[in-house]
Amino acid sequence: MNNLLLIGMFVLMIATVVVLMIGVVLMARGGAVNEKFSNKLMVARVTLQGAAILILGLLFYLGKQGS
Repeated sequence: MNNLLLIGMFVLMIATVVVLMIGVVLMARGGAVNEKFSNKLMVARVTLQGAAILILGLLFYLGKQGS
C-alpha cells in the first residue's frame, strides 16, 4: 500500500511540475492563449499540489502506525 501511495505522490509531483512549466511558458508568451488558460492551469496546479500533500500526509500517518 505504501509503495502505491509513494508512486502516486511522485506522479502527482511530476504532473505539478509539468503544469507549472506550461503555465510559465504561456505567461512568458502572453497573448490570448495566456488569458484563456492561465487561471485553469493555476487551479490545476494547486489541485495537484493539494493531492500530493494529502498523499504525503497519509504516508506519514501510515508510517507512524507501522512503527
